[in-house]
This record gives sequence, structure tokens and C-alpha cells, in this order.
Amino acid sequence: MTVNQKPDWLRVKAPQWERVGNVKEILRDLALNTVCEEASCPNIGECFNAGTATFLIMGPACTRACPYCDIDFEKKPKPLDPNEPARLAEAVRRMRLNHVVITSVNRDDLPDGGASQFVECISAVRSVSPHTTIEVLIPDLCGNWNALEIILQANPEVLNHNTETVPRLYRRVRPQGKYDRTLELLQRSRQIAPWVYTKSGIMVGLGETDSEIRQVMQDLRAVDCDILTIGQYLQPSQKHLQVDAFITPEQFAAWQAFGEELGFLQVVSSPLTRSSYHAEQVRELMERYPRKVLSADKSVISHQ
Repeated sequence: MTVNQKPDWLRVKAPQWERVGNVKEILRDLALNTVCEEASCPNIGECFNAGTATFLIMGPACTRACPYCDIDFEKKPKPLDPNEPARLAEAVRRMRLNHVVITSVNRDDLPDGGASQFVECISAVRSVSPHTTIEVLIPDLCGNWNALEIILQANPEVLNHNTETVPRLYRRVRPQGKYDRTLELLQRSRQIAPWVYTKSGIMVGLGETDSEIRQVMQDLRAVDCDILTIGQYLQPSQKHLQVDAFITPEQFAAWQAFGEELGFLQVVSSPLTRSSYHAEQVRELMERYPRKVLSADKSVISHQ
């Protein structure tokens, strides 16, 4: 479908603002950012109403200026906040989260890309809520694979890194990213910590073709990516990339079926899907496809 006005399937229900307000109050009280707000996610009402949020650390400004993204650009962002991990953990405790997603802006100004802050956040959450499962949605770390290993050594249950788009559109959509580097990050994650579930996401409606999307899906399975999300790109403002097309629910369903045929453990594909939308379902996935974790001394421990 060509772009003119948003189709009916992209309309979202009005949120219950009392519950949303409670989550917002916690976030403001603890001076925390969420990607839900910073990136203008269309599902903010549903997720806040359910008492879930994707925390955005090391932000809110990013050292990259991707033309699809609504997060602010800042060439020299502020130093890391040493108290941020403790505040994030307190939010998890207050919200009684069973599953938490921790993501970040790109911090290309830092030697480790912010890996140490991810580790501190994981540790802080585990200390106050040991049964909460943790998903980290990380940047590409500029290909610093030692930094990737540092994050994986903290044993998050899920390591997510978004592919975003097809290779042909990278220069326009994700100019500072590299398609091959994204695949290598996911492949190395599997090699370093095979017990960690790997995940990636694609946004569509930017001019890609069906065959290009299917090839990306095949490339992700070739590096043994476990979980895939596919959602419609929506233009945050007039200064961002325009939507080329609104993709039909039927096409999203076809991609989901194809992904399941390829062997993904989970494919979430719909117009309103975002990378961390319904991320809490990973707990069910872990029960269906359990994995054993090797601790530092190589002994086997549970990953459930």
C-alpha cells in the first residue's frame, strides 16, 4: 500500500492514563529515560498500562543521527551517571517487572561503547530482583568485540541487536551502521555465549522489497539468530525519513510464516511490532526451549 494516510490497522487504542501516569511518575521520580517516550513508540499506552517499559540508559542523547530515529543527536553527550544502574533497579522493583528490557543510545565517544554500564545495570537489577529476566538491546559497539564479551559475561537472558533494514538501504537509513557488522555481532554472541537467546528486528515501509526482507531473514538464521521482530516504520516528524509504503497485515503474516519455516524460535511480525513489544513473552520461550548456562568455572547452571 502506498503512503497517503495511516490505514485503519495502524490505529491504536487510547491508553488508560491512570496506569500510564503511575509508570511515568516512577520514571520521573527516579530520573530515568525510556525508549518508549524518547523514540515516540506507538505502543506506549499498551505497555505502560501493562506496567512494562524499555529503559534507555546512557542517554537521552545519541552520538549518531540516524534519519529514521526520534532520539536526539549530541556529538559530545554527558558523562555516564554512576547512580543510573541503582535507579533502574529500583524502578524494576517498584514496577514488579518479571522481564525488563535495557537499551541504550549509541555512545561512540566511550572506548567500550557503554558495555560497562550495561553490566552495572544487569548486576543492579539482579541484586534487587533475581527472578527478573533481562534483555539487553545493544548498539553495534563500533565492532568492539571485547566490549560485546563483557556484556555477555553478565549473562543477560536475551541479547538483542537490531538489523533495522535491508543492505541496499543502509547508507540512507543507517549511515553509520554496517550490515555485515550487525550479522557478525549476532554470530559472535552465539559463539561467546551459546546459552543466551539472540534477537534482532527489522522495520519495513522504507522502500525495501519482499525478496530483500526474506534474504535478511535468511541471513539472520545463518548466524543462528533465535528471535525476530518485524514492524512498520512510522515517520516521527517531517524532518525524518518519509514512509515509502504501509505494509498490509497479510504481508506481515506471510513473513511470520516464512520466519517460522526458517527455524526462528519466535517471530513477532505485525504493523505495530517494535523491537521490545511483548518482550516479556521470552519467559514462555525459555520454558519451551531451555538452555544450559556455563558459569565462570564451567559448571552448568539453570537459565530459567
